[in-house]
Amino acid sequence: MSHRVNDDSSSTWETTPPAGDGPARSSSYSYDDDPAPRFSKKKAKKKQPFWKELLVIFSVALLLTVVIQTFIARVFVIPSASMETTLHGCTGCVNDKVLVEKITYLFRDPQPGDVIVFRGPPNWTGGKQPPNFVTGTLQDLGSMVNLSEPSGTDFIKRVIAVGGQTVECCDDQGRVLVDGKPLDEPYLNFGGGPRQQDSFEKVTVPAGKLWVMGDNRNNSSDSRKHGDPTPADGAIPIDNVVGKARVIVIPVGRWGTISDYNPQTGGK
Repeated sequence: MSHRVNDDSSSTWETTPPAGDGPARSSSYSYDDDPAPRFSKKKAKKKQPFWKELLVIFSVALLLTVVIQTFIARVFVIPSASMETTLHGCTGCVNDKVLVEKITYLFRDPQPGDVIVFRGPPNWTGGKQPPNFVTGTLQDLGSMVNLSEPSGTDFIKRVIAVGGQTVECCDDQGRVLVDGKPLDEPYLNFGGGPRQQDSFEKVTVPAGKLWVMGDNRNNSSDSRKHGDPTPADGAIPIDNVVGKARVIVIPVGRWGTISDYNPQTGGK
């Protein structure tokens, strides 16, 4: 008869011959005596050429850039001085490049004090059409490294009033009024001159639109300048808003957040 004995290191079969067949003998066989199992060698994979790896990396990076710029955030170049000194866009200086995020306005509309980037309606752009997606993306990337000019159809201004509010200029202290109350605007730039703003007609902002103005108040082509055929047409549609300007990212010396001080409530 036979029996099997197992332990943690080996397995042994012991066999005892039947009685009467001579001296008892036993034989044992251990699995530990087996030679190492043989495995067939697989052919090593051929390494991809470096240029193919580089192409894959570039393609993934481009795809991520497009996805991020389309749905999350984009970097815009400030091309003019209309937002001085909050944002630099002066001739002969390093123009600011700002990060504009798109998430906030998925949950709420722009509010007074927000600095926004928007697509200019036809009466802002002189009928110039924005570039298609591919051209626009390449143009934006090029402008970030000063290889091309910004599209010319995107603008950056500060929200002063929203739909249903009335805007007019100005009280005896040169302050813009919204619904008859003077604004508190510490960000304004008058170039060291007197606090006096260019006059404009009293206007009620249409529903679904925003009245926007530059911080460099007398050097800004904004809602006051694009009221054609009526002053209210200077307001821009909320649907044209690309996102909220959050951070100055270039130049490094001007890194910092962009204030969204609410002029109607004194920043509260």
